[in-house]
Amino acid sequence: MNKEIHYYKNKSIFISATNTDVGKTYASEKFLKYFAKQGFKVGYFKPCETGVIDEPLDGSLMLKLTKQLNPLFCASIDDVVPYQFKLPAAPYVAKEDTKISLSFLKEKKEYLSSLCDILIIEGAGGLLVPLEEDLFIIDLIKEFNSECILITPSKLGCINDTLLSIEALKNRDIDFEFYINMYKDKDSFEIVSKPFLENHFKTLYFLDEL
Repeated sequence: MNKEIHYYKNKSIFISATNTDVGKTYASEKFLKYFAKQGFKVGYFKPCETGVIDEPLDGSLMLKLTKQLNPLFCASIDDVVPYQFKLPAAPYVAKEDTKISLSFLKEKKEYLSSLCDILIIEGAGGLLVPLEEDLFIIDLIKEFNSECILITPSKLGCINDTLLSIEALKNRDIDFEFYINMYKDKDSFEIVSKPFLENHFKTLYFLDEL
């Protein structure tokens, strides 16, 4: 483990990212296993999943893992992924005429939190992905009173995406840590992106080191 993480009973941690396909589900898996190993009863929540045909693939995979790690987590897939849409697009588009209710999501979050010590919440896409015209993923972090873990990729362009995302979190006074997912441009990362990131942030944390 590359750093000490201190979270306490009934805390929630919101996993977001600089964009889509950056590794939020992989990060959720890593943190679920990490906190379970520390002796915490873990839980999982994905407020919205798009691209759902028969079942929410990411949500179902993480729910299965969560129940293995915490048999007392008796939630159903509809509790864990309350909004499921077919179109693989931003929830605002994919939901069509459905109204995404913030109060309903907060109720689900509270219920799932009652089943665990630490609730891992997985977002959809990046921080400013819209759920409603005036409701974005980043708003859920604040409304859920969660701490945020931002996942950033190793690919070219990650410097800009990381700094923009961190700026958005700071502007909303959201506590966060960020982890790099080494899955693209791994060979060039050391030369192309790491020098600036390491100089700017001094210490870098990587998902694979959890």
